[in-house]
Amino acid sequence: MCANRKAAEALQSLFPDMVGWRRYLHQYPELSFHEKKTSRYIAEQLAELGCEVKSGVGGYGIVATIKGGEPGPTVALRADIDALPIHDEKTTEYASKVPGVMHACGHDAHTATLLGVAKYYNEQRASLKGNRRLIFQPAEEVSPGGALPMIKEGVLDGVDAIYGVHLWTPVPYGKVASRPGAFMAAADEFSIEVIGKGGHGGLPHQTVDAIIVGSALVQALQTIVSRNVNPLEPAVVSIGSFHAGNTANVIAERVELQGTVRTFNTETRDFIRQRIMDMVQQTCSLFGAEGRLNYREGYPPVLNHKQEAERFFRIGREIVGEQQTLYSELIMAGEDFSYYLHEKPGCFMFVGAGKESLHAIYPHHHPKFDLDERAMVVSGSLLIGMAEDYVNGSAPC
Repeated sequence: MCANRKAAEALQSLFPDMVGWRRYLHQYPELSFHEKKTSRYIAEQLAELGCEVKSGVGGYGIVATIKGGEPGPTVALRADIDALPIHDEKTTEYASKVPGVMHACGHDAHTATLLGVAKYYNEQRASLKGNRRLIFQPAEEVSPGGALPMIKEGVLDGVDAIYGVHLWTPVPYGKVASRPGAFMAAADEFSIEVIGKGGHGGLPHQTVDAIIVGSALVQALQTIVSRNVNPLEPAVVSIGSFHAGNTANVIAERVELQGTVRTFNTETRDFIRQRIMDMVQQTCSLFGAEGRLNYREGYPPVLNHKQEAERFFRIGREIVGEQQTLYSELIMAGEDFSYYLHEKPGCFMFVGAGKESLHAIYPHHHPKFDLDERAMVVSGSLLIGMAEDYVNGSAPC
């Protein structure tokens, strides 16, 4: 039997287990760097499956090692386990039971998928070539993220290749997508404090209105991409938060802005950072205010290795068909899987999880986010397919 078909059939039989794991995790989410109970739950499930488990890697990270009965390379597969500070507005029976916290990005399903992969591999241990290292990573959602601490503690030692999947509701169920080279953006964050001179709302000439300065700064920052960056070079500067003042008749003395910068190459990334620094200084000076910038570099861009992306397209066509295997557009969201790819050959891939009839239509990080759970079978099949193709080479059905 073709290895991909065998894995898909095995995972299909494990689908009820994966749904159970996913829905439990969905009901009891934990935020980045606080995944204590989540980590314990994962370790317990892996131990029941008979896997060799190491807990507390890089914080609340878990590593399961499955040693094959035959010699061969070591392939790593990764899932992220953290949730988001969003209140779940779904009315499903498995909605989050933790106020203000939910799995609004699919990490619960990533974890459940990798647990299914663990069970599959553990049952294939005797005939397995080489080793499979399954990485359950905390803190993907919040920079500096959980990948670097796990790497520093040796999670990639001896690894020959690494693969990861993100279930993605903008892509319909049954499709998969990736691309060679730049795939997902570098994601930096910044905050700006504008310090003016507050005063009476009826005496504006005696003040330096921080809201006016902040508003001018927002407008100026939006010209960086539209007027300073080559239109052929993708980049986004977004202001997501603007806080100032407490009442109607007082001119605000302080304003705080928060935003993000998303780019795909180092030159554009460095240029935009310098332009923000210049605009904060010059705009605030123009109005007689003081500006303070705190700029934090986030994850680098996800850069898929060419040979591994080619492997994705071959395996994707075998699993879901040629028409369903897509060459992805560039994605402006960030991912700390980029750190793994900086160290080892590999590929990050999207698996379609959108389904209108299941209300899996909301964007990621939305309070009504949900996904088509059948995508976990496709996701697991893709991860296994990539790993086995790397170890054994292409073996057509």
